[in-house]
Amino acid sequence: MSDDTTDFRRLAARLGPSLLRQRLRRQADLRARLVHQGEGPLVVERVVPVDRIINALLRLTRLAERGRANCLDIRTATREQPLANLPPRFDGFRLLHLSDLHLDCVAGFADRLVEVIARTPHDLAVITGDFADHPAGHFRACLPDIRRIGAALGSGALAVLGNHDIIEIVPHLEAAGVRVLLNENTSVMRGADKLWFAGLDDPHFYRTHDFEAARCGIPQGACSILLAHSPEVYDEARHYGFSFMLSGHTHGGQICLPGGIALVRNGRCPHAQFTGPWTHHGLHGYTSRGTGSCGVPARFNCPPEMTVHVLRTPQAGSRDDLSRIS
Repeated sequence: MSDDTTDFRRLAARLGPSLLRQRLRRQADLRARLVHQGEGPLVVERVVPVDRIINALLRLTRLAERGRANCLDIRTATREQPLANLPPRFDGFRLLHLSDLHLDCVAGFADRLVEVIARTPHDLAVITGDFADHPAGHFRACLPDIRRIGAALGSGALAVLGNHDIIEIVPHLEAAGVRVLLNENTSVMRGADKLWFAGLDDPHFYRTHDFEAARCGIPQGACSILLAHSPEVYDEARHYGFSFMLSGHTHGGQICLPGGIALVRNGRCPHAQFTGPWTHHGLHGYTSRGTGSCGVPARFNCPPEMTVHVLRTPQAGSRDDLSRIS
């Protein structure tokens, strides 16, 4: 399936004509090298090749190989998440959360990821964006790995697009068995009980998210889980009645000081929403440190993660457990 056969009319019907035009304009700017995605403290990326400088420093200090090895040390966090309105038949439902795969960044990463997925029991998998690393849309080299990962995740996997994903990747993901939610929602059934999933298009760079469209059709009071690439829209999300919000984008800093202290934050959100579990005015959320690595094939003091959220009715309580996968 080639990019020039993308059915843009179908995508326009799903995302909306105006938001699709906005996405395509920003994609064209990236391809013409007219803009860079650097925002906030990373706006310097628009004029300075930050990734190349960091890579050069890691080679000079002989830390490059250690940083790459850290990228392959994917850890699985298994945690219980009580939700007040979780239907009883979904108590114990294992929701596997991956984020920020950036499949063309680290050699050997996809092989390692498929191994870890195979060892991680789950009922449903979700991916909160950024399948490729190159922001201008060069995702073709990632397609064989996307197909392998889609097969490993099993049927029903859901995803949203991130700021490194161009719209043309959607049919390829869906051909691999990963349904993309473009400001859309869907539900999963267990007996007569239903659990809803809504997905926003990228709210960070493209800013083509639409809460009204993503929420449309979900009954008031129903248990619903929101997928959004970046946690930056956490405050707006609380007004739409979602039960749980899953995000990524921040990578937890990726290259951190001891104790996981991020040297740079790449999202417009407070420290509380930057990484790990959080609660905001009754909305539960979790921001992944990222399963892959971005720009620089290195991690320090911030291991990559996959997260299994074991959904619980309130009586079950909650506990976190972080374990290393060998």
